[in-house]
Amino acid sequence: MYSGKLRKRLGKLLVNLTLLLLVLIWTIPTVGIFISSFRNRDKIATTGWWRVFPYRDWQPVREIDPEEAGLDPNGIMEIEGITGTFEEFRAGIQTPDGKQITWIGNKRIGKIQIQEQVWTVDWDFTLENYKQVLGGQDFEFKRPDGTVEVVPGDNMINAFLNSLAVAIPSTAIPILIAAFAAYAFAWMKFPGRRGMFTLVVALLVVPLQIALVPILRDYRALNLNGTFLAIWLAHTGFGLALATYLLYNYISALPRDILESAFIDGASHFTVFTRLVLPLSVPALASFAIFQFLWVWNDYLVALIFLGGNPEFELVTQRMAAIVGARGQDWHLLTAGAFVSMILPLTVFFSLQRFFVRGLLAGSVKG
Repeated sequence: MYSGKLRKRLGKLLVNLTLLLLVLIWTIPTVGIFISSFRNRDKIATTGWWRVFPYRDWQPVREIDPEEAGLDPNGIMEIEGITGTFEEFRAGIQTPDGKQITWIGNKRIGKIQIQEQVWTVDWDFTLENYKQVLGGQDFEFKRPDGTVEVVPGDNMINAFLNSLAVAIPSTAIPILIAAFAAYAFAWMKFPGRRGMFTLVVALLVVPLQIALVPILRDYRALNLNGTFLAIWLAHTGFGLALATYLLYNYISALPRDILESAFIDGASHFTVFTRLVLPLSVPALASFAIFQFLWVWNDYLVALIFLGGNPEFELVTQRMAAIVGARGQDWHLLTAGAFVSMILPLTVFFSLQRFFVRGLLAGSVKG
């Protein structure tokens, strides 16, 4: 008996530890992007973000002037009892007492450092990356050799607002239409209901890429291409099938007694839908809202086709692609821009996550 309970506890502990390990693995990249977005250009290009945690590093404790010591960098040198060439001291030579002798600089104006390995952290953070990305401000970067480089900024505020203008209607419109359709399929009897619902389910396996060109031609004929209305309608059409299917599973599983009581009291279908079905379907609505909002916010292909390359309607994904193309080596800007683009989706998910599992499991268990 006790062995059975022990095995059950050990199995539960193993599952929890495995899930914790997976969560940590999935979280590490996000933590790395967040930390890197606050580091300056030189540090992010030469050292890893994990140096914000304690680590052992060589720190100078004493310096020696090569000229005063009479050292010739073109030959074999002896420093603190250690002999070596300029290249060897440039790479660093460790002494028997645990120190390191390193030549800093070139042969003409270099200096020699005696270093010891100590515990240290790198907490040299800055907000300049976000000022460049969000405000578009020019940033003066001072190189280690003293020269100053002026780096132009990238204004993402307009792209952020455009993405909001696209994502919010593209999430709300299909939810509203799909909720009406799901209620009709679940609680209203009309000719062709089963065949129409089968068609909706069949649309789930149709890739949206095959519809892009025909829709683009229609938009050009209607003079809608390059407008927010065009992308709202496109995302609504692409998301309706999944939304209707998810909401149907939930709405069809609502208690029949409650709805029938409302019908007996003289309530119309519209009253039942607005007063009973919608409030009871919040978990399913929130689950699809998460899916749709994340998909629309991270979309690049549909936005590029229906909005084009007009800077006035540029979205966050298009702005980030432009930054990658123009500043592929500027990781301090890429990480700041990436985290800015992640803030709102993370906020939406954590705000609605309590409904997420309930909405996904809706209608999966009967009885």
